[in-house]
Amino acid sequence: MRAPTLVPGTGTTTHLVLNDFGALGCAYLETDEAKADEWTIVGNIANGRYSNPVRVVAFNVAEGWSRDVTRQIAEAVFELGRRENCFSSQRETLSSASKW
Repeated sequence: MRAPTLVPGTGTTTHLVLNDFGALGCAYLETDEAKADEWTIVGNIANGRYSNPVRVVAFNVAEGWSRDVTRQIAEAVFELGRRENCFSSQRETLSSASKW
């Protein structure tokens, strides 16, 4: 019997957030595979679910690539905040995102 492959066959792009925990250092946060897409990460950052995100890395194992997408994610967070008028009503919530 053949062992299952560790490489997903769907070609899904996964996003991981590097969070700065201050004196404890930085760590990539554990993320559910179903919640590692670009728009879920953007929403999580905008809603303050990460205390101090410093980098976002995207990768796609099936396609064989990885890259730093911090700038693109930060731009999407600010656009989401602008569209939803979050900057005036939720200034503290978006404070971690504004450090980018």
